[in-house]
This record gives sequence, C-alpha cells and structure tokens, in this order.
Amino acid sequence: MSMNGSIIDTKNLDVFYGNKQALFNIDLEIEEKQVTSLIGPSGCGKSTFLRCINRMNDLIPICKITGKLNIDGQDVYDPSVNVVALRAQVGMVFQKPNPFPKSIRENVAYGLKINGLTSSKSELNDRVEWSLKAAGLWNEVESRLDDPGLGLSGGQQQRLCIARAIAVRPRVILMDEPCSALDPIATAIIEDLINEISQEFTIVIVTHSMAQAARVSNRTAFFHLGELIEVGVTKEIFTNPSNEKTQNYITGRIG
Repeated sequence: MSMNGSIIDTKNLDVFYGNKQALFNIDLEIEEKQVTSLIGPSGCGKSTFLRCINRMNDLIPICKITGKLNIDGQDVYDPSVNVVALRAQVGMVFQKPNPFPKSIRENVAYGLKINGLTSSKSELNDRVEWSLKAAGLWNEVESRLDDPGLGLSGGQQQRLCIARAIAVRPRVILMDEPCSALDPIATAIIEDLINEISQEFTIVIVTHSMAQAARVSNRTAFFHLGELIEVGVTKEIFTNPSNEKTQNYITGRIG
C-alpha cells in the first residue's frame, strides 16, 4: 500500500453479458494519484473492468454485475448512487478522439455547465484555460477557442478530450487505449501528459502496448481470460513477475 491509499476497491466483482461471464471474482485496489495500467490479451476483460468503474456497462442491457466496487468507500452500484454525478467524478477518455461538434471552448466548458460547477462567465473561462493548459493544448488553440474542436489534428483532439475530462476536476480519469489511433509523436505527447496530470488525478489506463504501460504507470494489473492474474509495481511486473502466466504474456508466449 502506498502513502496515498486506495481510492477504488473491488471485491468479488463478477460481470456477465447474458450467459457469458466476462470477469471472474476481481479483487483490485487502485491507489490514489497513481497511474495504474490494465494489460492483457484482447478479450481478457480489461476494458470491461474499466467500464465498471463509471458504470458504462449500464448501457448494455444484458450486462449483469455482482460484487462490490467502491470509490472512496461508496459502492457505486448502490441503488442510491446518481450515475450522472458519478460520471462527473470519474472522467473517461476513449480510444478514438471524440470531441463534441462544438467549439474548442464549448467542448471544455460543457461538463462545467451541465454540472453547474462555475458561478460566472469569468470563472468558466478561467477553468477552460486551466484545463487546456493542463492538457498541454492552450498555446496551440489560445487564439482560436471558437473554432470547431473537430478541426484539430487527431492528437490535438485527444488532448481536447483530456481537457474536457479534467475540467470538472474528477477524482479518477479512465483511459481506454487513448493512443491507439495516434501517431508516435502524438502518442509521446499524451504519455508525457499522463505523467504530468497524475500528480493531481488518479488515472486508470487500458493499453495493448506493454512498452506504454512500462513508461507511464506506477502499477500494472495483468488480466487473462476474465481473471486478474497479478497486480503490482510496474517495474516488478515487467522484470520479476510472480505468476507464470504474466511471465508468458510479457515475453510474448501468450497474447
């Protein structure tokens, strides 16, 4: 356990899509203000797990979830939980950049407005500027905030989506393969950004790239066939894993 303590804690988490079980008995703690990578072969359950955290799986009618998933000690699947408020606390950045068909400014301001998080136009503008600066995009867009977000390059669009996610100051940011649609230069910029914003935010990232997991994360969890095989400090997982399946995956024997 780090000094930071855990912010997300799952116990006996099972996920079913109809009759097919996708996750089996997941017990995992995610530490605050750390980057945790979820790795494993395609179909291993890592994205399913990620989408449990902000209840994105609710959008799939045949999905059933049992067990506990706590954020700050509150079970997010408790019937009393407001899902809209939960998703303000748990931001998400997807594989493919998905800016809204609005201006750059409106993309970042959107969550602030719908959640009523600013009390004046100047406060709203300050938060938009802070978010774009934190996402490393301000210098590139400062003079064209009213231009469409969709007019930016792919890497810039993904940084705009990160700015949009952090604008509401969530407790956690989920990233589902955020660099898979980007070129190597844009990927390097996003990876640097992940390192920077993890000083303030807890980040959980699904990646197919073991090199990326090694570069950006403090802790790594390895999933295989719906089970959590091993979790630990990233360097240990990649240099001295305790489970043979983890060893086989990182050396390319399975996957």
